[in-house]
Amino acid sequence: MELLKRRILECGRCFDGGILKVDSFINHQMDPDLMSNIGKEFAERYKDAGVNKIVTIEASGIAPAIMAGAIMHLPVVFVKKKQPKTMENMLTTTVHSFTKDRDYTVCISGDYLTADDRILIIDDFLAYGNAAFGILDLANKAGATVVGFGFIIEKSFQNGGTKLRDLGYRVESLAEIASLDNCTIVLK
Repeated sequence: MELLKRRILECGRCFDGGILKVDSFINHQMDPDLMSNIGKEFAERYKDAGVNKIVTIEASGIAPAIMAGAIMHLPVVFVKKKQPKTMENMLTTTVHSFTKDRDYTVCISGDYLTADDRILIIDDFLAYGNAAFGILDLANKAGATVVGFGFIIEKSFQNGGTKLRDLGYRVESLAEIASLDNCTIVLK
């Protein structure tokens, strides 16, 4: 997706430790036109995959998931990072946040993720795959089928994508970062 790649190079900022900051257009302030194009791209890539639900994790995955869900006319459910007192039939797992360097117990209602679901998992970033593997764990607990993954940005040097692909999952990333060495953004 050339528009996305151009924005990453023009507006993205790099920090030590392999951190790419895209908060001016993806995960803090959002560009709705770009997000709409991202949703269209995921919808196109998965249009014939038999998906019946989209799953993401709060908070930065919600916007691209909603955009894809609107285009595909599918419900979108998001994994919560805080356990609400009102959630019934709760499924939980632990996810480590690379960016925040902390563990979260995340949850989803088994009422909204079931064995009848064929899910597309969408998120903003794929680095080590911690969030993706957390959602996979929840999907397994629910008996849901994971059709594939969609990521806005994959940091391919951090191997999350390699791990998912080695397990046989379809992974579609709209932009891949080959390196952030010396705080220089190098696209794959």
